[in-house]
Amino acid sequence: MNISIDREALAKSVQDVMKAVSTRTTIPILTGIKLTATALGVTLTGSDSDISIESFIPLEKEGKLLVDVKKPGSIVLQARFFAEIVKKLPQQTVEIETEDNFLTIIRSGHSEFRLNGLNADEYPRLPQIEEENMFQIPADLLKAVIRQTVFAVSTSETRPILTGVNWKVEHGELVCTATDSHRLAMRKVKIESERDVSYNVVIPGKSLNELSKILDDDNRPVEIVMTANQVLFKAEHLLFFSRLLDGNYPETARLIPTDSKTTMIVNAKEFLQAIDRASLLAREGRNNVVKLTTLPGGMLEISSISPEIGKVTEQLQTESLEGEELNISFSAKYMMDALRALDGTDIQISFTGAMRPFLLRPLHTDSMLQLILPVRTY
Repeated sequence: MNISIDREALAKSVQDVMKAVSTRTTIPILTGIKLTATALGVTLTGSDSDISIESFIPLEKEGKLLVDVKKPGSIVLQARFFAEIVKKLPQQTVEIETEDNFLTIIRSGHSEFRLNGLNADEYPRLPQIEEENMFQIPADLLKAVIRQTVFAVSTSETRPILTGVNWKVEHGELVCTATDSHRLAMRKVKIESERDVSYNVVIPGKSLNELSKILDDDNRPVEIVMTANQVLFKAEHLLFFSRLLDGNYPETARLIPTDSKTTMIVNAKEFLQAIDRASLLAREGRNNVVKLTTLPGGMLEISSISPEIGKVTEQLQTESLEGEELNISFSAKYMMDALRALDGTDIQISFTGAMRPFLLRPLHTDSMLQLILPVRTY
């Protein structure tokens, strides 16, 4: 293999595929990045057997020459060193050439590195996915959907299925749900697909976090294809594969209360800041609990007591407050996470008593909601 390649394009691709490379792996070759040069351009691949990312650098883009392939071929290079080298090379152009025994020479300006490579034929093949049942979502919307749900996945491995986000596709709509059994986040979006596709899969939260970091903030469509055990996201010059979690996701629809006894509408930003201040004293202990009490005249009192440190109380005017009086305690962190995830200035919060889960949703849309379980305080 012998190629010369634009350093910035190479660095960007290396950075993308590095998101899938793990230092702790039982398969030694997976600590490397696979480079493949063909007549069409250069493909980089990184994988940790859960996530695989493939990034393609075309010969030219928008009239700018990116790659010159003098001799096609492939090689696997140690990811950690290769990534650092590419970042710090002096010139705009990089030459990469392989010699006998997979020795790889990387030249740029007056600097030359010689790296011991590995045989690319031993690198695991990426899953082959039939692309008949695919649907599309614009990249910026996909990032928003991930941001509004993935924070609620469980971090504990006792119920592995809850470490993922449930993606349900039917009737031209995608419903994403995440829960760690103390809170739940849900988001619905309309999707574009050529035929009526239906899926019900669980994608690991870690995979979605990594995908979100790589996607551009534009409205170009991302194509999504699912199989029994893999999901593929296709963006421009990028393939992102992730394995799916095994098992059935719990039925969450019945957890969402339909009636409410107390309903309030608050300004999201003011409410978030008030909760943040109330949690300042509670942060030290691990029971970061804030108490909310309704007062006459549409006022709320938000308070927190930490016996060793002190207490904080703050009153807040709601936009509207209807129903029974309420006295409820909840985790400040969960409440702040939920408020940050919801778009919109005003938020409606519906309570069905001090011990029942309560709902947060934006005023003018039912496409997203957050559910939080209160904390028992005696």
